Amino acid sequence: MADPTTDPTGPSARRHDEMVNEIAPGGSARLISSDRVEGTAVFDPSGNRLGSIEALMIDKVRGVVEYAVLSFGGFLGIGSSHYPLPWDQLRYDIGLGGYVADVSAEQLQQAPSFRREEAVDWSDQQWGERVRGFYGPSPYGSRDDA
Repeated sequence: MADPTTDPTGPSARRHDEMVNEIAPGGSARLISSDRVEGTAVFDPSGNRLGSIEALMIDKVRGVVEYAVLSFGGFLGIGSSHYPLPWDQLRYDIGLGGYVADVSAEQLQQAPSFRREEAVDWSDQQWGERVRGFYGPSPYGSRDDA
């Protein structure tokens, strides 16, 4: 007989989608599944849509999101470039239903980027310093205290 506390199919097991869609009392959940973040719109401070989040890059040792890779430009994803935005540069805006970055489309065009077909060495410290140096400190403060 299977142990209900360890059996993933037992009566105490919870389906992944049930956990992902669970809402905390008094509002929305503070945690979100990465697959729900991917595809979410990103806006500039004026509410103009810049693009959408293509992927999240997670520091697998520290267990924190480092970058949201923004797909920007092109048409229907064709010819678009990818811009790694430091995660602390984004804040979620409930009214817009997406993330806001303190950057304009014009500034973004000057930011470090790569094409979909390009390989990026995410372990390259110079690349990381270039990205972080472009955006500077977070306008929303540290998220380490949240």
